[in-house]
Amino acid sequence: MNRPLPPELHPDTLAVRAGTERTQFREHGEAMYLTSSFVFGSAAQAAACFSGEEEGYVYARFSNPTVTAMQTRLAALEGGEDCVATASGMSAILSLAMATMQAGDHVVASNGLFGATQQLFGGILSKFGISTTFVPATDLDAWRAAITPRTRLFFTETPSNPLTEVIDIAGVAAIARAAGVIFAVDNCFCTPALQRPLELGADVVVHSATKYLDGQGRVLGGAVVGSKAVTDEVFKFLRTAGPTLSPFNAWVILKGLETLRIRMEAQSASALELARWLEAQPGVARVYYPGLESHPQHALAMRQQKSGGAIVSFDVKGGRDAAWKVVDATRLISITANLGDTKSTITHPATTTHGRISAEARATAGIGDGLLRIAVGLEDIDDLKADLARGLAS
Repeated sequence: MNRPLPPELHPDTLAVRAGTERTQFREHGEAMYLTSSFVFGSAAQAAACFSGEEEGYVYARFSNPTVTAMQTRLAALEGGEDCVATASGMSAILSLAMATMQAGDHVVASNGLFGATQQLFGGILSKFGISTTFVPATDLDAWRAAITPRTRLFFTETPSNPLTEVIDIAGVAAIARAAGVIFAVDNCFCTPALQRPLELGADVVVHSATKYLDGQGRVLGGAVVGSKAVTDEVFKFLRTAGPTLSPFNAWVILKGLETLRIRMEAQSASALELARWLEAQPGVARVYYPGLESHPQHALAMRQQKSGGAIVSFDVKGGRDAAWKVVDATRLISITANLGDTKSTITHPATTTHGRISAEARATAGIGDGLLRIAVGLEDIDDLKADLARGLAS
């Protein structure tokens, strides 16, 4: 009934076929298993499944066929050996940290991380004896110099949120490999449709599947993709601690992956056009977008990404008041901190996504009061320009 897939399939094929396991009912669409537990034929079989001696689903906190299908598909798209899905992007990062480190260990992380990620490494994990050194993302010497005998993890996101800094994945990977350190890349902004960090030397990829993997702003989800050696440890943490992806959310993300590449291509093309338009607006001081020739890592981005992605950030002249006027003048673009949706969104990072970190940390990361971030969706680009022009003109 389940014919094995041919080897060496292209990503577009994997996006719609990988992970599919049909039941006895021969359904074409993937089944959704909304069950908290699974039954056994005997006490002996139950014991064998719980101990791992026999393969089989046990309890939905850590095993479910729909979640397995989503994990298999994402691992195939990233080129990873295995994947563990989690309840959210932040729970994916937490699970990786808890699975690979203990009290006394050390993390080196880029200083342009998403605000909640900065808080996790710099605040929450420090309570448990795990220290973090934040370094300039693009300075390879800084990564190398920050290593200590207890360094266990390098962590970065590229492009970064919200300034779209692009990190030399292969360069940082070489430093991590030489030091025997696990190197994890948050691939949320690009997704495997535009960038495959594992091919460039990273050990682990993490995702907020809430964003582009779902693609329509419907559900929360996260994932850790990499070698079995790493994901087995992450799975052990998830099995006990329970930051679990629900079967329903897994099914939604599974279907979102089918259209990932065509959405990313269309949204990236619109983002490039919008970024070029913003550069020409007198009310804009600077535009941050890897696809622009003016971006400091443009050449690197074009080597390791298929396009610039769909996130455009820009500094509005006049600081917070002027930036808020642009936001408040929009009638089409959604005012929300989420991204990766088919609907374009706009946010003021200094008072939303990065509002809980210190002003000093924001300044170090280059997040000023005039900065706005747009996640470009699938609307007509002329309508998006008109929506922003209204506020910029004021």
